[in-house]
Amino acid sequence: MRYAMAFEYDGQPFCGWQTQAHAPSVQEEVEAALSKVADSSIRVVCSGRTDSGVHALQQVVHFDTDVSRSSRSWVLGCNVNLPDAISAQWAREVDSDFSARFSAVSRTYRYTIINRWTRPALARHRQTWVRYPLDHELMQQAAEHLLGEHDFTSFRAVHCQAHHPVRTISAIKVRRKDRLIEIDITANAFLYHMVRNIAGSLIPVGRGQQEPEWIAEVLQSKSRAAAGKTAAPEGLIYIGPRYASAQGFPELPLAAFPEHMLALK
Repeated sequence: MRYAMAFEYDGQPFCGWQTQAHAPSVQEEVEAALSKVADSSIRVVCSGRTDSGVHALQQVVHFDTDVSRSSRSWVLGCNVNLPDAISAQWAREVDSDFSARFSAVSRTYRYTIINRWTRPALARHRQTWVRYPLDHELMQQAAEHLLGEHDFTSFRAVHCQAHHPVRTISAIKVRRKDRLIEIDITANAFLYHMVRNIAGSLIPVGRGQQEPEWIAEVLQSKSRAAAGKTAAPEGLIYIGPRYASAQGFPELPLAAFPEHMLALK
């Protein structure tokens, strides 16, 4: 049997999603918790790996097992065995050809900037601080140059292992909510540090140090050196993947009390 599950996590305590020998990872904790519930070894495939310090609202994984458990048992059983920074959100049995990674139609990330003159304390692990005023409308104008299919070499980390740098951004939105600026980016897939490099390049536009058209020049240059600095990981959250509606997965925002759970109160 194959199952799909979604997990929410605070990435601050971890070296990232992928299991590493030198530091705790989200994948390691998730697989350990699932293995306890199944009483057998479980390995998972995720929809998209996240870096050290990066958070996730809905990281979807799939795994295969001969053990049958209800959706409720997978979720609650995992949460009993997971650290506080990780929480299972839902579970579904899926067809054997479903892949958390390859079945995803798109993925969305959000980069959040707290834009004020004093540094944050309460949300310092979830927001990137920019102490200078930012014009989000100029940032939006700049971001629109990135829409569509492009070679994103300029926004690709040096150590990126992707086979090619071409990606398609289907939506990008920069909006201000009081002191917060949110940058939402949806694409078919992302390169290593792509979102953080885009955010780091939009910030100088917002400060008035570059014109919005500069982003188009950076994109066309196909040179990482031409773009802005890599923005800090704290402001980045993986909103999650999107799949064909036929899968019937819960949509964001998730219901606080799904109907099938209310029946069990």
